[in-house]
Amino acid sequence: QVQLVESGGGLVQTGGSLRLSCSASGRTSNIYTMGWFRQAPGKEREFVAAIRWSGGRTYYADSVKGRFTISRDNAKNTVYLEMNSLKPEDTAGYYCAADQASGDPTLRYKYDYWGQGTQVTVSS
Repeated sequence: QVQLVESGGGLVQTGGSLRLSCSASGRTSNIYTMGWFRQAPGKEREFVAAIRWSGGRTYYADSVKGRFTISRDNAKNTVYLEMNSLKPEDTAGYYCAADQASGDPTLRYKYDYWGQGTQVTVSS
């Protein structure tokens, strides 16, 4: 089992920045990929960014490329999502997830463990 706890959400104005953190505990040695997803009210949960736990390769949704950066600190078992130039359409609950197998990191169903989420609200 892997437990995930997100933090760092909040209210920010358009153009502002936030950094989300996701702390992993438990059987972290089994983690292959860590990802961030988001879900706005009435919408499907969508892929935002992912990072391979070993090697650090990163993946981004087109909507956040150039604005968001995912990174990891393996020693702290923590993944970060640095979000810059935030837009109102970035408003959503942001969820951290862990995948124990290789494959397409953008696929929601591949992830085995999920955090409880943290709310990001961008005001116009």
